[in-house]
Amino acid sequence: MSRIGKAPIEIPAGVTVTVNGDVVTVKGPKGELSQKVNPELTIKVEDGHVTLTRPSDDREHRAQHGLYRALIHNMVVGVSTGYRKEMELVGVGYRATSEGQVLELSLGFSHAIFIKLPKEVKVEAKTERNKNPLIILESDDKQLLGQVCAKIRSLRKPEPYKGKGIKFVGEVIRRKSGKSAGAK
Repeated sequence: MSRIGKAPIEIPAGVTVTVNGDVVTVKGPKGELSQKVNPELTIKVEDGHVTLTRPSDDREHRAQHGLYRALIHNMVVGVSTGYRKEMELVGVGYRATSEGQVLELSLGFSHAIFIKLPKEVKVEAKTERNKNPLIILESDDKQLLGQVCAKIRSLRKPEPYKGKGIKFVGEVIRRKSGKSAGAK
């Protein structure tokens, strides 16, 4: 039984959910998102809630029941409040600047790295004295935001010895000790 799939999705004020065949469209103050859903699942929008039902208890139907419920919930939250990720650059000389939809990163390579971000993602780079530079990303699409964050992080993943690299704010990096001195 899919416990996640059974839970109804509450629609907040100012958000509209429409179902057209197998495409669910969610509109809100932050934007508009749509998702194609398996046509075997039944989606009902009634009195401020969205509910999904599956045709049978097959393994595939159970899995898709929870998946599509979670995707629709993420869309509702995205268009109403939005998603925000903060990344921090740890390392000497690591810098980030943003100009429009272009993010410029200096990560200790011989050249600067320029990343053109999708128009759905808002970017802001903050640099304060005696603090690590921050990259703040905001979007209404959770999947796209996660993909952009993964791409930025892949440029310089945090390494376990000194902890240098791009990491999420609040993320704990497992550290290793260096060479043990005087091993006989």
